[in-house]
Amino acid sequence: MTRLPLQAVLFDMDGTLVDTERVWWEAVEKVAGRALGEADRPEVLGRPVEYTATWLAAATGAPAADLADALHREFADRVRTGVVPRPGALDLLDALAHEGVPTALVTASPRSVADTVLEALGGASRFAVSVTADDTEHTKPAPDPYLAACRALGVDPASCVAVEDTETGVASAEAAGCAVLAVPSLAPIEAAPGRTVLAGLEDVTPARLRALLPHRLRVMTWNLWYGGTKVHDHRAKQLKVIAETDVDVVGLQETYGSAAEELAEALGWHAHRAGENLGIISRFPITAVLGDPDVGFYGAAGARIAVGDGEVEIWTAHLDSERYGPYESEPLAHEEVRLGQIRDTLRRIGGVRPVVLVGDFNSPSHLDSPDLAWPVTEAVEEAGFRDSFREARPDAVRDPGHTWSPVHAHPEPQDRIDFVLHRGLAVLDSRTYVCGTPRTWPDIEDNDWPSDHAAVITTFSLGSGRGTL
Repeated sequence: MTRLPLQAVLFDMDGTLVDTERVWWEAVEKVAGRALGEADRPEVLGRPVEYTATWLAAATGAPAADLADALHREFADRVRTGVVPRPGALDLLDALAHEGVPTALVTASPRSVADTVLEALGGASRFAVSVTADDTEHTKPAPDPYLAACRALGVDPASCVAVEDTETGVASAEAAGCAVLAVPSLAPIEAAPGRTVLAGLEDVTPARLRALLPHRLRVMTWNLWYGGTKVHDHRAKQLKVIAETDVDVVGLQETYGSAAEELAEALGWHAHRAGENLGIISRFPITAVLGDPDVGFYGAAGARIAVGDGEVEIWTAHLDSERYGPYESEPLAHEEVRLGQIRDTLRRIGGVRPVVLVGDFNSPSHLDSPDLAWPVTEAVEEAGFRDSFREARPDAVRDPGHTWSPVHAHPEPQDRIDFVLHRGLAVLDSRTYVCGTPRTWPDIEDNDWPSDHAAVITTFSLGSGRGTL
């Protein structure tokens, strides 16, 4: 099982690394002129000074700006008298530095307070980046501070763990797409998918943080083109592609019989063969096969695979290739057959999630052609599926993503007709793939690339954010 790599750890400051939440609470009580209670927690803990000042202004009638100045002074004075690192905080920072894992400070406090606390922690050099309330237009609970830290570090939020102590901070980190370790200071925090709650940092190690990251699922769709038989030594070349792309699951079309079983056997993987044309191979166990096992040349087949603590359905589809739209004077006039096939596939899939639907649709996408409402991909979108390639690469001009065809040159249309679609997952990346520099038809026998389609490979995150498994 492959987890995403730990690219960085992003730390909240107040109450997480240093014991300042109680100091902040006391500062607010001083300015408010009263003791605070349980009902006040959402307006105080994890909130920037300006937010709490506005809340106090509504209650007291005093100007918010004056209250903000008073809060700044009260809190800063208390911080300067000495802040105490939370148990285990400095040890964890040292361990991450030893292993070369970048860290960032992400706080809703102003820069002046953050700098004071950083000195108490041994200086700003402990962190590669620091983001304060002064550095983004919106602070916590908005995702902006965590997204800013990730941009500055050049890392993917899905490969980061955020360490927080308040619900406000947790909401910010989760909205940015980070896995979260919550170490509550004054108010409890509930565990949730993609979120781990511990009493403190004493026993937290880099290895334990790595274990919080979601699993990765990399899915490929690949039309093998007569099983690959148009190219010399096709099976070895297919195996080389699968190994080099480090994919986990491949939805196959044009298997021409036994390709799925042969590839899986050589890889030590699991296989599902459906009819003479469709197959699914997976490095993860197949727990159920779905659809008609005797499906014809065109149609769809599915399998349920066990990934981590859950399951994902994978479907592969091959739609009719006759009267391909871009060949016709009226491109949409003959889409009814393909539309009927995809609707039948969607009925078989039903409303399950998480699910990945891949395949050669022999139809372009409406997302690429604003002037043509291609009905096949519209039907899939209406069923709640998202196009992973366009999700990762929304600019169809800059990233056309053509999969038809690396070996059939102009005047043959160059289109995107192979898809990795999903419902209920989080996309980390998606790209087309062709190895080598394929020669064009008919001089293709010695190509390194044993197909007439480009493959599409999408990497999904299973575990946190909107892609929770």
